[in-house]
Amino acid sequence: MPDRALDIPAERLPAWLAGFARRHGSTHHEAGPDAVVVRAADGAVARCAVPFPPLHPDDDAPFGGLLAHAATDRRVGVLLVRRGGYAVGVFDGTRLIASKVGSRHVQGRTAAGGQSQQRFARRREKQAREAFEAAADVAARVLLPHLASLDAVVTGGDRAAVDAVLTDRRLAGLRSLTAGAPLAVPDPKLAVLKQTPARFRAVRIALSEPEPEPSAEP
Repeated sequence: MPDRALDIPAERLPAWLAGFARRHGSTHHEAGPDAVVVRAADGAVARCAVPFPPLHPDDDAPFGGLLAHAATDRRVGVLLVRRGGYAVGVFDGTRLIASKVGSRHVQGRTAAGGQSQQRFARRREKQAREAFEAAADVAARVLLPHLASLDAVVTGGDRAAVDAVLTDRRLAGLRSLTAGAPLAVPDPKLAVLKQTPARFRAVRIALSEPEPEPSAEP
């Protein structure tokens, strides 16, 4: 069967791997800094991406230490940006300890043409630039006081908007801490920000399972 991609919360990972073994037979694993590959007796394979790599494999720990690594509480900065909105926070484990959410008006696109279109585009670009500057100001105010204690920075929203914010020279120290692919999120709100630990602490698993045996003819 084709690979399936699963996001398994760190707290559920031990139970998920135990269920994988029950469904597919005895397992063995190969642990590396970026992934732990679990192979089962029937040919099924679960490739577990290491969150916040690298993992330092420990032969004496379950799955090379992946379970303990995934469950570790980290201090993580979060920067979510879309045109016109931003949410910035610091998490200690799953607890939000500092945050700021805001928005700035950015006009939508228009189908008009000619000089009118050009004026509109310039105005829209100016609004977007001001919105990104506001997001950078907030990121500096919320995240930089915690810079020395941050284990990573997770971003999300519109990639171009995030990149624009991180070009601010004040945020150079944050750029080197960014981890993982940007999260796909809707308009950044406080509720959206509070849900991000479930996303960035999850273990992404690429699951390959063998084709089922054809049923015998009656």
